[in-house]
Amino acid sequence: MELQVALDALEALIEPGRAEGMAAYHKQTRRVLGIPNPALNDLSKSWRQSLTVEQRVSLASELWKTDIFEARIVASKVLTQARLRPDDGAWDLIASWTADFDSWAIADHACMAGQKRLVTDPSRLDAVEAWTASEHMWTRRAALVITLPWTKQNFPKPAELEARDRVLGWAASYVTDHTWFIQKAVAWWLRDLSKHDAARVQAFLERHADDMKPFAVKEASRFLRMREQ
Repeated sequence: MELQVALDALEALIEPGRAEGMAAYHKQTRRVLGIPNPALNDLSKSWRQSLTVEQRVSLASELWKTDIFEARIVASKVLTQARLRPDDGAWDLIASWTADFDSWAIADHACMAGQKRLVTDPSRLDAVEAWTASEHMWTRRAALVITLPWTKQNFPKPAELEARDRVLGWAASYVTDHTWFIQKAVAWWLRDLSKHDAARVQAFLERHADDMKPFAVKEASRFLRMREQ
């Protein structure tokens, strides 16, 4: 699919008067078209069904380069699929985007696509670990957001427990970084994990809560407090 065809399809979904509010809410300086997320979901689904994996990777790359808000969102959605073969191109592209992250909505959609690729091939955690040492805050944050699937297993296998503890180690290295988005990401990881592995979250907080911002401790322990009530 040619990029202009894709952009024309996006522009056909614009809701007049919506762009300004979206730009303000998402704190965007890039162009925002004003397209609701359900419409982007439907469009990306149609492209996933009609394009080959190679074509989708190529389209996603070109959409991302436009630096249009919704184009970057839909580029991520085009690659968000559990079964994607071959997927090396998709993974490499998603990983390359981290350096461009500068807002939570774009970063989180890209990380959702990346989550599928990590679960498919957990050896890619080696690459993600390098992100934790990046000087780019959004790349460091992405290391936690993209690994959220390892918070969700009720009966994790040994390899999944190993990955869970590995990421908790990354989170521990973040606790003295009081950047709001980093603290929020640590709290998010712990909060989600607490639904399935309260003991690990309690142990983490016992060791590290004093170094965390109070709001992050509160968020991380939200479901622990509910269990105690």
